[in-house]
Amino acid sequence: MRRVKPAAPHGNAAPVAIKILVAGGFGAGKTTLVGTVSEIRPLRTEERLSEAGRPVDDTGGVEAKRTTTVAMDFGRIDIRPGLAVYLFGTPGQDRFWFVWDELAQGALGAVVLADTRRLEDCFPSVDYFERRGIPFLVAVNCFEGARRYPADQVRSALDLGAHVPVVLCDARQRDSVKEVLVEVVELALTERQSVYS
Repeated sequence: MRRVKPAAPHGNAAPVAIKILVAGGFGAGKTTLVGTVSEIRPLRTEERLSEAGRPVDDTGGVEAKRTTTVAMDFGRIDIRPGLAVYLFGTPGQDRFWFVWDELAQGALGAVVLADTRRLEDCFPSVDYFERRGIPFLVAVNCFEGARRYPADQVRSALDLGAHVPVVLCDARQRDSVKEVLVEVVELALTERQSVYS
């Protein structure tokens, strides 16, 4: 019996994989976002918050948080046939930022997840991606009970240029997260094409 090779997506085109980072402050919802949208069982490197970490872990505004990512979160989703997105969630606390450079290698774009209750926690992520020239957008995670602000006010508060998209999302809702990912993939591909054209 002759075995038939499955056709590659889009004719003979090889599948494309895109690496996207998910960054933001401690407790912004990065682990939730990756887990909500991943089509595979997400890899998580969470540990329980400890008494030893209490002096350095600012839980103001996220008092119910009991765990923290110590290395990364990882998930995968197919945006369309032949286009897979690999998601790498970064740790939010500054003592784990040494892994960011490793995670950022080969990344085409990033999502900075923002919590308006602790908006200042976004600044390190925004600075990181601006310095490295990695295209990013800011996704405001709309937590229950948190005051909602228009995208323009968030842009102004974070001092973002007009070229940086700001979108509202709910990290617990798959469709909402997919919209964020589609936008960041389009942003990354557009910027990449402009570099090579």
